[in-house]
Amino acid sequence: MQRLKTRAQFQAVLAGATVARTAHFALHRCALDASASGAASLFPSDEVWLGAMVPKRWARRAVTRNAIKRQIYTVSAAPGVALPRAAHVVRLRAGFDRKVFVSASSDALKAAVRAELQQLLARAGRPAAPAPASSARASA
Repeated sequence: MQRLKTRAQFQAVLAGATVARTAHFALHRCALDASASGAASLFPSDEVWLGAMVPKRWARRAVTRNAIKRQIYTVSAAPGVALPRAAHVVRLRAGFDRKVFVSASSDALKAAVRAELQQLLARAGRPAAPAPASSARASA
């Protein structure tokens, strides 16, 4: 698994589709096909690429931001997780309640982040939901 490093790589992935969401995280994906404008130059190898965005707006303390990023990379590299060959960004989109998680880097916070990331990656691995039955009847 390769890590996203440049601003252009992050911007290219964030311009792609959001494939899964949870209460605190969103997963963005960008295909690595050659038809995408400049994708070949941004992502030189055809592997899984991953980046983590943890804005200061949602995690004020650096200790918390770094702990969340470590959890993102650890959970995504776990043996049971199979991300497709594409570029991905896991983005924190809401803050964890500081009244519940008083410590900046507690075991409880790490466990909550890990559980939600596993849920996010499981949602991303599922195929898209089938079309509603009403539209299927209309076309028949």
